[in-house]
Amino acid sequence: MNALDIVRYGHLTLLGELEPLQGDIRERPGACGSWSITDIVAHLGSYELVLIDILGEVTGNGSGPILDRFRQMGPEFNDAEVANRRGRSYDDVLDELNGAHASVLARLSDFTPEFLRSSGNIPWYGDDYSLDDLLVYMYYGHKREHAAQIPAFRDSGLSSH
Repeated sequence: MNALDIVRYGHLTLLGELEPLQGDIRERPGACGSWSITDIVAHLGSYELVLIDILGEVTGNGSGPILDRFRQMGPEFNDAEVANRRGRSYDDVLDELNGAHASVLARLSDFTPEFLRSSGNIPWYGDDYSLDDLLVYMYYGHKREHAAQIPAFRDSGLSSH
């Protein structure tokens, strides 16, 4: 598996769905539960920041503050991080996501394929899982899932209310 390609493709899929959106459709609730498209982008940005901390932790730099919150809060992390970004513009949360993504790509390039596919480096995720597994499930699949919600919302008619 090529981790850089997987992470890049997931992000490009998301950006492809976001690019044609204009105006207040991005702020309307209902794209994912009560979340707007801007909220989805804020949520994914927070996850990208978690990944930066994960990559730092596995290189011996210790856990970072957002990874600590992610672990401590469990499922409540998602709504809390979205709420922390409310009031910020769509462009601002997209810039945060893109900046964090660029940092992830830069950091991932420092890892060997052997390290990425070896299990045991992220015991809190599961002893049998590798960073490659985490990247596929927690990042690629996650972005693809939210990317699919965007055209579904746009085409549902809910986005025009």
